[in-house]
Amino acid sequence: MANLFRRNNALKLNGNTVNGATADIAITVRGSDFYFAISAAMALSAFIFLGLGFRKHRRDRVFHYITAAVVFVAAIAYFSMGSNLGFTPIQVEYLRSDPKVHGEFREIFWVRYIDWFITTPLLLMDLMLTAGMPWPTILWVLLVDEIMIVTGLVGALIKSQYKWAYFAFGCLALAYIVYQLAFEARRHTKPLGADVSRVFFMCGTLTTVLWVIYPIAWGVCEGGNIISPDSEAVFYGVLDFLAKPCFGALLIWGHRNIDPARLGLSIRDYDDDPAVTASTHAGEKRHVGNGTSSGVGTGNGAGNGVSNGHGNGVSNGHGATHVPAETTV
Repeated sequence: MANLFRRNNALKLNGNTVNGATADIAITVRGSDFYFAISAAMALSAFIFLGLGFRKHRRDRVFHYITAAVVFVAAIAYFSMGSNLGFTPIQVEYLRSDPKVHGEFREIFWVRYIDWFITTPLLLMDLMLTAGMPWPTILWVLLVDEIMIVTGLVGALIKSQYKWAYFAFGCLALAYIVYQLAFEARRHTKPLGADVSRVFFMCGTLTTVLWVIYPIAWGVCEGGNIISPDSEAVFYGVLDFLAKPCFGALLIWGHRNIDPARLGLSIRDYDDDPAVTASTHAGEKRHVGNGTSSGVGTGNGAGNGVSNGHGNGVSNGHGATHVPAETTV
């Protein structure tokens, strides 16, 4: 029975020393417990998102898979931080008198940045695919996002004032991402329908507001050594919980009645009937073209042949009109 109530002993087992340096500004058992709690919430969210995905056809699960991957990776990262792993002691630039941050070496979790390096591009893909953004733009925005994460990590691992130069680079990258979400991507949603615009507005606004707060967290944690590592756990943990499981739930709920084909994500599954797929694509082309195109063809007789957008020819003379079986709209 005593084993059921055993306290969290991850800090004792794994310690605060790495490569001969000891982090004297580090999480306590309370911070470890909080990291484990967030890890459990992330893992539960991953299974829920995957379960909801199985209610749809395989070709329509793209947003479920992306969002489940986000929270699953985050669950592993938070388990590592709760276990007091994936960190390195870094000498602080600012020595504080507050007992909670009094010391010389602060515990910096580089595993957090591995999490962000993988998950933030996936979150942006969720949003930009929803907006129907062109692939060149998506790839460029994802590269800018990676620059933002890498500069944040490099800045966190530097002990001198040069860390703030990397912080500035990261903020510039963030500003560009916010511009894309708030202006360019939002404009792309308008032709896709009110339901698509609505889900993008809700999820895009949530992401934009939360991501703008992350530099503040970095400034008072890794950058300025102002708040304790336990408070850092709560600050980042709440932000990540809102930005990942809550974001994912809102996104998947918003996509419940949206066909991914409307967003340019028409995916053929291996058991689809090719004839049905071809007929569906032909119907989409006729819908886009509105079936209003017409042309005049020259017949072999004395009359003129008139062809409509569906590729049918009508001859008014004595000759026969030759019209291709299909006309590109």
